[in-house]
Amino acid sequence: MSFQSPWLLLGLILLGAAVGVWVLAERRRMRYSVRYTNVDVLATVASERSWSRVVPPALFLLALASLLVALARPQVERMLLKERATVILVVDTSRSMQAKDVPPTRLGAAQEALRTFLDRVPSDLRVGLVVFAGEAQVATPPTRDHELVGTAVDEIDTFLVYGGTAIGDALRTAVELGQQVIEEEPPTGQEIVFHADRRRETRTLAQAVGCSEGPVSILFLSDGAQTRGILQPLEGAQLAREACIPVYTIALGTPSGVIDRGQFGFGVPVPGQESDQLIPVPPDPETLRAIAETTGGEFSEARTADAVEKAYGSLGSRLGREPGESEVTFLLVATAAGLLLVSGVLSARLTPRLP
Repeated sequence: MSFQSPWLLLGLILLGAAVGVWVLAERRRMRYSVRYTNVDVLATVASERSWSRVVPPALFLLALASLLVALARPQVERMLLKERATVILVVDTSRSMQAKDVPPTRLGAAQEALRTFLDRVPSDLRVGLVVFAGEAQVATPPTRDHELVGTAVDEIDTFLVYGGTAIGDALRTAVELGQQVIEEEPPTGQEIVFHADRRRETRTLAQAVGCSEGPVSILFLSDGAQTRGILQPLEGAQLAREACIPVYTIALGTPSGVIDRGQFGFGVPVPGQESDQLIPVPPDPETLRAIAETTGGEFSEARTADAVEKAYGSLGSRLGREPGESEVTFLLVATAAGLLLVSGVLSARLTPRLP
């Protein structure tokens, strides 16, 4: 904990000195107290009344101490939301996402994990959603309306576009959304926003300390290798690196995942030849790991529904945040107010009154 005005804490010394003077005065007064003839009765009365005399003043002193500490404006270190913090969710909706090795399906498990993510992120975090298969589509632009994003997640089946897996193109679409966020406000102070089309001599302070320092992050989930698209996966990753946008990748699925040919119009299932109708759809963790390493993000591998939900939940509690200091003066003021109220109530109820 740190303080904006630490010199004001000297008031605690004065408060402690005042308490010490009061204790000495009490002891001096007791020396000259009148003797009571029945000591047993006096002890009984004293034991019954001693706590009622001490508790209200003690609470009052604690309240004053809290107010004195509050005047110094204490701050604690915590994870704070970055300015213009934005996370672009990118989800693979290709045929292979219908594999049931991750129940109910890979896509169904991803949808549930996305809901967990939206539940854990700060309400002020802007979230966008990109879905892709053979091409990429923007389901929702970056917004603080998490309910809107949640609705798009629930209706993600309407965005299904079969016909391949265009990882590189999906990354480019997500990077373009992120750059819109970066460009929407002018830089302040010594901050200089670096764009992919600028020359390298204009690199920013954020690039110097690492891409993870920027306001935008991409959370990318896929289960297969690139089979379609203009950009290759690492070309898309390079765009993200140049834009200083880290990509956190999740490889979903198991090596034994399969889909049925007949389910997607590859042919009519033939009884007794089910094994000939199944197409293996193993994930491609190597490509997704390389994307994360290139951009300064992190890679996760999820082979169960619980694993993918845990990965999204963990990232939801971290993405868009950075270490910082938050003032907690209001907590101490509220504590002092509560102590003063309790002290006043106890004093009113326990102080002896004349008949």
